[in-house]
Amino acid sequence: MTHTRYAFIKANWHSDIVDQALNGFLETIPAEYVDVFDVPGAFEMPLLARELAASGRYGAVAAAAFVVDGGIYRHDFVAQAVVDGLMRAQMDTGMPVLSVSLTPHQYQETDHHNAIYRAHFVEKGREAAQAALMIGKTRASLAA
Repeated sequence: MTHTRYAFIKANWHSDIVDQALNGFLETIPAEYVDVFDVPGAFEMPLLARELAASGRYGAVAAAAFVVDGGIYRHDFVAQAVVDGLMRAQMDTGMPVLSVSLTPHQYQETDHHNAIYRAHFVEKGREAAQAALMIGKTRASLAA
């Protein structure tokens, strides 16, 4: 593995679940190569992702959030805005920005659902780390 640095942004809403994505990410990429940034919620991730990607310090930026239907607003609007913003950050900067932002249709705040989503976020964190490494390897081969 190279000594590339990676940025990992995590939303603080449902942090007991979202933090599991970081744990999965760190199973693949050692913590000494990862800078972690907290934001209040998912909606705040794209701007920071763009700034981190534009800094040139990172091989990739990963962003994790859990956007659920709280009954007050349409959560799919927030989820769509976040994913669109992360994609725009990636396209504007030319730096990979990976989304570990999940929006379940049937989430209930029960022990059963929380356990399912904690485990799922660990797996998604691992997948994001593997994607970051694969994209880095591909980009390095294109530059050679």
